[in-house]
Amino acid sequence: MTGIEGLKEKLSQLRLKAMAVQLEDALDTASQKNHDFISIFNHLADIELEKRWQNAIDLRWRQSKLTEKITIDQFDFKHHKSRQDQKNRILNLMNPDFIRKQMDAIFIGNPGTGKTFLAKCIGYEACNNNIKVLFTTAIDMINHLIAAEADRSLLKKLHYYQSPELLICDEIGYLSLGEQGSHLFFQVISQRHQKKSTLLTTNLPFADWGKVFDSTTVATAIADRLVHSSEVLIMGGPSYRRKQK
Repeated sequence: MTGIEGLKEKLSQLRLKAMAVQLEDALDTASQKNHDFISIFNHLADIELEKRWQNAIDLRWRQSKLTEKITIDQFDFKHHKSRQDQKNRILNLMNPDFIRKQMDAIFIGNPGTGKTFLAKCIGYEACNNNIKVLFTTAIDMINHLIAAEADRSLLKKLHYYQSPELLICDEIGYLSLGEQGSHLFFQVISQRHQKKSTLLTTNLPFADWGKVFDSTTVATAIADRLVHSSEVLIMGGPSYRRKQK
C-alpha cells in the first residue's frame, strides 16, 4: 500500500470520505500550482464540508415527506390580485428566519388558490437551509396519532410531529377531526407553540373552525395559539388548476 493509499484509507476510517476521494486530484493540482500544505488541506476541508452539507440537505428532504421539489419562481403571482398584494409577505416566508424565530403561518383560501403550492415551496426552501421539515395532511396526522394511541405508542408519535423545526399541516377543514382527533391536534399545536414553527393550510376562515374541531372551545384554543405570532394570508381568486386545463 502506497503512502497515498494508506492516507486515503485513514481518511475513510475517519469518515472523511469526500477528502479521501479527492485527495489525489488535490495533490496533483497542488503540485502543478506549487500550493503549500495549508492550501491543500483547506481545499480538502472545503470539499468535505460541502459534501456533508449536501448530505444533510438530502436527509432533510427525505425526512420532510415532501413529494415535489417546487420553488417560488414557479408561483404565478399575476394570477390574482391577492397574490400580488401579498407578494412581499409571501417572499418573506421563504426566508428561514421566520422559522428560527418560531413564528407560524396560516394560508386560508378556497381549493386551487395556491395554499399547498406555497407551503411546499416554503418547506423545500427550508430543507435547502438544513432545517428539519415535516409535511403532512391534517387527517393523516390525526389517523396516525389515533393509531398510536391504540397501540400505546402515542408519546413517540406526538414527538414525531412536535420535533420538526417546521411542521406543515395541509388541508385542514375538508374533514371533521372528531373529539379524539381534535384533542390530539390540540396537543401537537400546544407543544409546538412558541417553540417550533407550524404552517397550516385551510379552506375555512377561523369563524368556521368549530366545524372541523370537536367544539368551538377547542377550535378557539388552537386558533389563539396559532395567531399569537404568525402570518395569516388570505388567498383569493378562482382555482389556478382550471386555468391550467
